[in-house]
Amino acid sequence: MARIKCIGILTSGGDAPAMNAAIRAVTRTAIYNGFTVKGIMRGYRGLISGEFIDMKTQTVSNIIQHGGTILKTARSAEFKTPEGRAIAYENMRKEGIDALVVIGGDGSLSGARIFAEEFDIPIVGLPGTIDNDLYGTDTTIGYDTALNTIMECVDKLRDTASSHERLFFVEVMGRNAGFLALNGAIATGSEAAIIPEIATEVDQLGELIANGFRKSKNSSIVLVAESPLTGGAMAMAERVKKEFPQFDSRVTILGHIQRGGSPTASDRILASRMGEAAVNALLEGQRNVMVGIENDVIKLVPFIQAIRKNKTVDRALLNTVKILSI
Repeated sequence: MARIKCIGILTSGGDAPAMNAAIRAVTRTAIYNGFTVKGIMRGYRGLISGEFIDMKTQTVSNIIQHGGTILKTARSAEFKTPEGRAIAYENMRKEGIDALVVIGGDGSLSGARIFAEEFDIPIVGLPGTIDNDLYGTDTTIGYDTALNTIMECVDKLRDTASSHERLFFVEVMGRNAGFLALNGAIATGSEAAIIPEIATEVDQLGELIANGFRKSKNSSIVLVAESPLTGGAMAMAERVKKEFPQFDSRVTILGHIQRGGSPTASDRILASRMGEAAVNALLEGQRNVMVGIENDVIKLVPFIQAIRKNKTVDRALLNTVKILSI
């Protein structure tokens, strides 16, 4: 295997808080170990259009506290085609990039796995997604910050919910994963979390109403994971209107606010540790792996496992929400 001299970094898919902390850690660890570093703007799209920048120590100064990503991010339909990936590889070769660090979620890492196999490129992935849905890591970069954002928003909502004695459905992100909704519900003292993982097993709304959730409350807040399986908060409110018209319900969709803001200390530390580990993995000749963390220990997970294996929510936490909401 040819010796790595230059490492490329890109952020792909949805942005997540502390991606900048990860970029900083990868850049500085690489420079410390004698590599040159190239930043690739706008993810895989930039790899195809040839948007490269030289990364120096000063390039990543004063970015650890900022949300978003200085390298920008985009989704690329062209990279999903063999022709698009061939152009991306040619551009990498022209630029002298020998290995890649890809920061993103499951879609980004799926693309990295295919690209690495097609062209025999050493690639290490970092789990950058607020959804926390990647297998092989206890937590993903950006998840803790998003959870804190949800907590702050719901705390504010609680003030108005209490004043009006209404049932509020708050829709949070997570795609097909209920981690934000479930842990957000515990952190905010919400009455319930409606999550996709059990959507086909139980009527979560019906169960909530049947349990007499308003008996000792002057306000009720329910966190709903956005998902075709749950139908989201709007679908819940529609059902209440039709089936339980005695309740006055309202919907709040938190949307992209969950992706933004200054990352928490926990996310900054996680991203910094993972960024350093990514470069160390390349130094050790590792490839096609994602950096994960389990029980506070950094580990390497094959892409195929991180992407294809399902990460499950702790169902016992649903009971925790129920018990603590009486």
